[in-house]
Amino acid sequence: MVARVVIAAPGSGHGKTTIAAGLMAALRSRGHAVSGHKIGPDFIDPSYHALATGRPPRNLDPFLQSEELLVPLLLHGAGEIAVIEGVMGLFDGRLGTEGYASTAHVARLLSAPVVLVVDASAASRSVAATVLGFARYDPRLELAGVILNKLGSQRHEDEIRAALKPTGIPVLGALRRSDDIHAPSRHLGLVPAAERETESARLLPKLAEWISQGVDLEAIVRVARGASRLSGRPWSPGPEWTGRRRVVAAAAGQAFTFRYTETVELLAAQGIDVADIDPLRDKTLPEGCAGLYFGGGFPEVHVEDLSANAPLREEIGNAVHSGMPVVAECAGLLYLCRELDGLPMVGAVDAVAQMTKRGALGYREATAPAPNLLAEAGERVTGHEFHRTQVRPRHGTTAAWEWDGSGEGFASPNLHASYLHVHWAGHPRLAKRFAAAVHAYE
Repeated sequence: MVARVVIAAPGSGHGKTTIAAGLMAALRSRGHAVSGHKIGPDFIDPSYHALATGRPPRNLDPFLQSEELLVPLLLHGAGEIAVIEGVMGLFDGRLGTEGYASTAHVARLLSAPVVLVVDASAASRSVAATVLGFARYDPRLELAGVILNKLGSQRHEDEIRAALKPTGIPVLGALRRSDDIHAPSRHLGLVPAAERETESARLLPKLAEWISQGVDLEAIVRVARGASRLSGRPWSPGPEWTGRRRVVAAAAGQAFTFRYTETVELLAAQGIDVADIDPLRDKTLPEGCAGLYFGGGFPEVHVEDLSANAPLREEIGNAVHSGMPVVAECAGLLYLCRELDGLPMVGAVDAVAQMTKRGALGYREATAPAPNLLAEAGERVTGHEFHRTQVRPRHGTTAAWEWDGSGEGFASPNLHASYLHVHWAGHPRLAKRFAAAVHAYE
């Protein structure tokens, strides 16, 4: 039995991430084994979940992983209590669909009760109308209660409670405005927890205390434990590997903070040990390195320090040119280019990258135009694109993926570099091909 609860909101900006992470920290401080899960492709919010729970962060996304995998993935990663943070508004999903991949869609697939977080700073009795509308919009959902956020006074809280009483929807928490409880933002959302480890660690006890004072934690636990029993088996990355193991260096540190947990688990099941390196500080690749994985992050924020670490840049460039397998997603793609915002990078990809004013955001259905390190020609994947940079190739290249009639990224027998983030649990054959290339590399 997995106790579980979804933390949702009418829209972005109501405080879902703060309250979800706070609930995780507060429940953990009470002795519960809590796991954090994020609906959708986002990497940043899960970084705070990991800090609050002490467990690897997990994403749940029917577009990236398939509807059928959501329950197995939840069972695989869940603790005693799974706190599942929603995405955008409760019913907001992939554009052009009827809420596909929305918080409501995932909550239905997981048979999970929903707690609605509402920013009440600019309303009083109207909050009750908002909550009632969300409760009635989809009768297939169980709206188990509401947490009122950013209340101004006791009178403000009392007015909203009185308005909500006839609806029968319980108030599970009432939180006052707090200038001490916030995480800074920038061009792609919140700053990842790994970029502000000291500040985030200091914030957690305050966050847990704030939640403990304003939220009925025992009621939240009852709601989570009241979820129906799930049928199915936990997801498995594969059988235990018994052969020779190889090492893949994976970019980490403050510039490379985005990586799906299951990626590492899938590689481990294929005999690959992932060793973290920090391109800002480390001067060499680990001993016995036979492959490279550079995930997402914010290299544009740390471009000067990345460029200044010439010894590692040169070693990586030489390794890729010698045939070492390398997979790079988004930030990794920028790092492999010749330049980023005019400063030298690795140079394994013959292109220059720069920040732009407009961003690219959305789900993508992509196809491999030719055989490469990760995919066969014509192979289809689902992924997500989210960046505010542009890469301009200097010469003709083979694209990594194609979608909407145009190619994107760079690919060869030993290199795959693209803006597209693909969740390998939904496409495990990518992990198998990469691992096979690593095992074959000498």
